[in-house]
Amino acid sequence: MILDLKNIAGAYGESLPFAYEADLSEMEMNGEYPFKTPVTIEGVVKNRLGVLELHGTARALYETRCARCLAPVKVDLFAECDSILSHDAPAEDRDDIYLLEGDFVDLDDLMIPALLIEVNMAYLCKPDCKGLCPKCGADLNQGECGCQTHEVDERLAILKTLLEKKD
Repeated sequence: MILDLKNIAGAYGESLPFAYEADLSEMEMNGEYPFKTPVTIEGVVKNRLGVLELHGTARALYETRCARCLAPVKVDLFAECDSILSHDAPAEDRDDIYLLEGDFVDLDDLMIPALLIEVNMAYLCKPDCKGLCPKCGADLNQGECGCQTHEVDERLAILKTLLEKKD
């Protein structure tokens, strides 16, 4: 969403609220399309003595799969973004200053990256998820599958004889 800042740029103390929904359903992440519902973005830009300050929040439902058992997982994401909107490049490297090109700001350029930073690399369906059996692929959260899980490397099998009792 493009926000026109002309009305508050010269008016100290003025504010410009914003609220909209962003469609990220076409965004692919790790081979999935996790944003099935729109992202809700809202906030305000305030002119504080000539400095334009943006405070915004983004909320989304992130739908993915458990990293261990592949069960569906839904995660409520929340992100905040606080930035200073400026026409002048900062003297030092500051990540809280957004450089404006004209009297407009594309809110998606600020809010969507703030939301994506909140996405974890992997999610679990529950903290003690047991995952899938590496042999048969059964969901171990549903119960044991009966596969033999202890295998001895053939190269080390000779060492097993050292532990056996000799009669």
